[in-house]
Amino acid sequence: MDGQHARLSLALRFHTASPVLGRLLREHGPVEHLIRQPELIARAVPATVPRRELAQWPAFVASEGWRLIAFGDADYPPLLATLPDAPGMLFVQGDTELLQAPQLALVGARGASPDGLRSARQLGSDLAAMGFVVTSGLALGIDAAAHEGALHSGRTLAVMASGPDTLYPARHKALARRIVAGGGALVTEYPPGVPPARAHFPLRNRIISGLSLGTVVVEAALRSGSLITARLAAEQGRAVFAVPGSVHNPLSRGCHQLLRDGALWLESIDDVLEEFGQFTTLAAGVGGEPAGPAPRTEGLLAHFGSGVNNLDELLARSGLPVAELSSQLAQLEIDGVVVRLAGGYARSG
Repeated sequence: MDGQHARLSLALRFHTASPVLGRLLREHGPVEHLIRQPELIARAVPATVPRRELAQWPAFVASEGWRLIAFGDADYPPLLATLPDAPGMLFVQGDTELLQAPQLALVGARGASPDGLRSARQLGSDLAAMGFVVTSGLALGIDAAAHEGALHSGRTLAVMASGPDTLYPARHKALARRIVAGGGALVTEYPPGVPPARAHFPLRNRIISGLSLGTVVVEAALRSGSLITARLAAEQGRAVFAVPGSVHNPLSRGCHQLLRDGALWLESIDDVLEEFGQFTTLAAGVGGEPAGPAPRTEGLLAHFGSGVNNLDELLARSGLPVAELSSQLAQLEIDGVVVRLAGGYARSG
């Protein structure tokens, strides 16, 4: 069984239990090793994959340009890999390199106000122009405005709550095509045949925040999926920004609640750059010859052991926040001091 077929087989077997697959790959991976342990797989998910599905979906995945990336693969997103409920498999259509790039999530209300939509478009455009990948959920309202804004000046990534064969909402099919054509990507943890469902959206939100250095909430009601994304981002150790609004706008109440709870105030792109300005050179690409590790990253090298060092080990040894560790690792990789390998990072040479 070749690598992609093995990945598809596991994805179909685990269906909507992608976090369970992620845990098994963390503990018993890589894919090529796990697929040879049918008893272990059967204990985790007793059901089998119908032969019809195994025959049906490989052609679809290949013809539509979807790639399967498993937990533990070298191109699996490093920030997402730190989550205890990281997806076992990602289906990606578009540029998979975006999974490694500095991302900022931009989310908010579906029934957004005109001011909220304008803010989301402008922030999406400004963040993308600085080189950040703007990540959102392809939903109506703020999500769509964020994607649209990012497409004007850079790239954007959309995380879906359904399998790759079912785009939701259907009216955003053209937007999804533009995202991919513009150098962006669509991402889902669900295999073909999985329709959108209410329970999938909070799970989708953990991926949006988990891929991102921080999450920006533009408008949100007091009970909303956007506040779930913000809570998940905080639990993941990521920054949370909220855009203040009129006290007369019900969709400002969620943002004001976040600000009372300690979220970062966001009025302009400068507020984001104050927190993440060091990532703009990484996002835009750094030219010239490597000059060796910067002083900020020299200390991290002391925490490298021989062989491959995974992110969990480096987090524990260094004591750095996730975002700072990711920044320093990216700089060391650019400087040619470390290399990314399956399962983590190693000193080069």
